[in-house]
Amino acid sequence: MVAHVSTVAFLGLEARGVECQVSIAGGVPSFVVVGLPDKAVRESTERVRAALSAIGLALPPKRITVNLSPADLPKEGSHYDLPIALGLLGAMGVVDAETLGAYVAVGELGLDGRLTASPGVLLAAMHASSRDLGLICPAAQGAEAAWIGDIEVVAAPDILTLLNHFKGSGSIAPPRPAEVDAPVRGPDLAQVKGQEIAKRALEIAAAGGHNLLMSGPPGAGKSLLAACLPGILPDLTPTEALGIM
Repeated sequence: MVAHVSTVAFLGLEARGVECQVSIAGGVPSFVVVGLPDKAVRESTERVRAALSAIGLALPPKRITVNLSPADLPKEGSHYDLPIALGLLGAMGVVDAETLGAYVAVGELGLDGRLTASPGVLLAAMHASSRDLGLICPAAQGAEAAWIGDIEVVAAPDILTLLNHFKGSGSIAPPRPAEVDAPVRGPDLAQVKGQEIAKRALEIAAAGGHNLLMSGPPGAGKSLLAACLPGILPDLTPTEALGIM
């Protein structure tokens, strides 16, 4: 049987879709990963084996092949641990393989089955949103992924909790978006004396989202006015914040 789990490869600030295909077939027992994996990805076989063993599941004595498609795209990082483990569980019949097809999975596995944070979860969430899929990620990154807002985020602390969630014997509460610390405010525009025309121009630019060019001799107050601008801008919406990030 072949199970399919969606995940991503990171190219700079872009997340490219990757399909993790897991096959369990007869033959000499082995566990290999193909599809241009780097050393961290190849080492995932031992992390996955130990993590499943920690929750009482042993790999079958068969030939296990994991293909990360497309095969011509380099795969780097430890976030492939979770999709490989889920693909194995699907191929072994422990969880419903079709259910896994509705999610993008990222996360590193500890030897005891814990899910630990890996870089790029926000990019993975944005990719999942663009494909109308949910996201499975470590609990430590659930609040970050929840910033996307329009996708289902399953943030699990460990592989056993995640397994129970999909089997219906447990439930994982959806995470809430992380709170952002209030930015340090600069000088207040109301404290600037004079410069009425320049202050009015600042207010119009802030209200309408217009471009602004300040020109004048040194000491005219350009730097002070520019420092006051953030204080009259509205707070960023989640979509605007994601665009800046």
